[in-house]
Amino acid sequence: MDKPYGWTSFDAVKRIRGSILRRLQIPKIKVGHAGTLDPLATGVMILTTGKATRRIEELQAGVKEYIATIALGATTPSFDLETEIDATYPTEHITEELVREVLTCFVGTIEQIPPAYSAIKVGGERAYNFARRGDEPVLKPKILVIDEIELVSFEPTSITIRVVCSKGTYIRAMARDIGAALGSGGHLTALQRTRVGDVTLDNCVSVAQLAEIIKEVPIEWPENYNIPPKFILNGQNN
Repeated sequence: MDKPYGWTSFDAVKRIRGSILRRLQIPKIKVGHAGTLDPLATGVMILTTGKATRRIEELQAGVKEYIATIALGATTPSFDLETEIDATYPTEHITEELVREVLTCFVGTIEQIPPAYSAIKVGGERAYNFARRGDEPVLKPKILVIDEIELVSFEPTSITIRVVCSKGTYIRAMARDIGAALGSGGHLTALQRTRVGDVTLDNCVSVAQLAEIIKEVPIEWPENYNIPPKFILNGQNN
């Protein structure tokens, strides 16, 4: 599916699980996703159901592709628009040639420190809980592989890039690091995931389209299957 802006990955799973439960009139089913997207990001999200949830690790190991817009000259604690700007920097020295030169430094095997505003666990607690309390979680750098970075558009205060990378890459953290390398600071203002493995954005459907597909698809129960009785969901007979 093409995850909508403002939705968490869990929101997407919850909505589709509800559609399936209502269609099949069963009390529960496993639904998962192969790779988290931040609420402020959109794009490719692979959902799995039933026994296919066992394939999540396999599916999310696929190469990812993103289109990211980075604002230069300012930073935020979360490295995106979730938090307010906390510092500003000059951008007059930034040229397209400088940006292209800096981007080459991020191709290949790199180390990346994850954002403090992330779901990584530190001592059993999510890092974002530390960050929201004003504490600074100690996060270890991760080894990642960046296959490609292409400059899509350039302005002295904003760049758009296409990134092809391995599982576990934080594009928000890349925005931070590119801004720092340019001597201006930076934060993510837009992010779209355009590919996960072999699945591209043009293979995806919207939430509404997927809900309609689930609603209309014929149900073929296995022979001798004991179809469960209707059940109550959210206080309503379904």
